Amino acid sequence: MARPISKVAPGWWDYTTLDPAILNDVPLIKDADDLAALSRPGFQVHLYDTLEEFYCAEALDYINAWRQSTADAPAGICGPIGPTEQLPLVARLVNDLQLDVRDGHFWGMDEWVENGVPVPIDHPLSFAKADLALCFHRIDPKLRMPDEHLHFPTGDLDAYSASYDPIRCMVMQGGQGEVKHWAFNDPPKREDDYVDAPPPPAEYRKLKTRITDLHPMTIIQNARTSGGGQVALVPLQAATVGPVETWKAEKVSIWQAGAHDNPFGQRLTALMIAKKIPDSSTPMSLLADHPNVHFHYYRHGLGRVEAEMH
Repeated sequence: MARPISKVAPGWWDYTTLDPAILNDVPLIKDADDLAALSRPGFQVHLYDTLEEFYCAEALDYINAWRQSTADAPAGICGPIGPTEQLPLVARLVNDLQLDVRDGHFWGMDEWVENGVPVPIDHPLSFAKADLALCFHRIDPKLRMPDEHLHFPTGDLDAYSASYDPIRCMVMQGGQGEVKHWAFNDPPKREDDYVDAPPPPAEYRKLKTRITDLHPMTIIQNARTSGGGQVALVPLQAATVGPVETWKAEKVSIWQAGAHDNPFGQRLTALMIAKKIPDSSTPMSLLADHPNVHFHYYRHGLGRVEAEMH
């Protein structure tokens, strides 16, 4: 049977092209306890009752990764812009506890691209700019890692990708966008060999750090969350860490407070990962094949999957 055409962008793949049987199962996940019940070996669901606890736990991912790094055995964390609330907390923890993190490493997940190159740090939407302003420039210089320990997907993307080999990526954090991506691993266009079906999961997983086209849903979302609705301000491409680097991370840690995806989406990917249903139209679902995935939810950000007029 032919797969449905996207209801959002007919020239693309996305989760609206999934088997309706999968989509129909999502509303059956009524509440946080139903989500927690999806945990299995290799996939754990964590719930938080307050946003303070949620973002504190996310910040501690940074601290715990950096405390394991030494000059001889370097280690670090790959982190997102979205969410960002954890970043000032990371700096405060380092400063107040006087933690020496000079041996630690950090990878930025992605960066906007304009005219074929990643945007400069003075671009109003620059992710590197946000990381530096919200976290690294707030850390006491006596405690902070040197600039060469901060790896952003700009310039030589092959060099960025190669940095995951000599340095242990203890954890790759991320949020979940409305198109069900981590970083900017968006669904592909519906073209060439993939008109009738999206790329097989094994094929999609061959993608490494690269410049990629963004799904229209991603552009709309980022205009809403980061640009005050200015769609024209949002670039059409981004440089992003890929599945290749993600599978080098010892743990994948996804944080969902309810601001970046809706109640349906927050449940859909957990269901697909729990049931091991990877499908590249829904990129987050490919994490079903990663051996150590953790989904973190703010309990009161889960909402309900039901018709409700406003």
